[in-house]
Amino acid sequence: MLGIEGYEPQWCHSARTLAAVHRPRFSRIIGRTLEGAWLMWDLERRQWFADGPVILGFGDVNVEVTHRKFDECGITWGQVDMSMPLDWPGLALDWRPDAHPALLAARGRRLRAVNVIERIMPSHWRPRVLHAVEFLFEGARLAVYNALDENGITNEPDVDLPVGFWCRVSIA
Repeated sequence: MLGIEGYEPQWCHSARTLAAVHRPRFSRIIGRTLEGAWLMWDLERRQWFADGPVILGFGDVNVEVTHRKFDECGITWGQVDMSMPLDWPGLALDWRPDAHPALLAARGRRLRAVNVIERIMPSHWRPRVLHAVEFLFEGARLAVYNALDENGITNEPDVDLPVGFWCRVSIA
């Protein structure tokens, strides 16, 4: 999937489900230091290819976060072998370390909590929409969010949504 051999995320659109599935693994990396982070890089355009997973390295454990569609998120653990070539038709892609300022700001900091952020919507057919996975480090915040069928990354202090229109679900 996504041109990455062996990469098979299971997609969730519920913060509670995503948190429940990944809580045991996230609990094991609380207190660890973010040692590195990688993004898929478009070699010809010399820019981040935001469709690919954001990979966060905590020593011997890599966490891979990907968003797609309007509200789907997949988290995998060590499925991406960054030494293998990426196979995306028509694009020359590779992995680039620390290719976003928000990733650099979190690097070397100890992870203290992980949350899923949901938007509260006025529609009855979808009252909540999975928005982001938030990593809180000592002295830094990193959120990998759904940027409408691709990933976005921010280290802004908090989400831009008005109070009462979003909620956090604790993972660890």
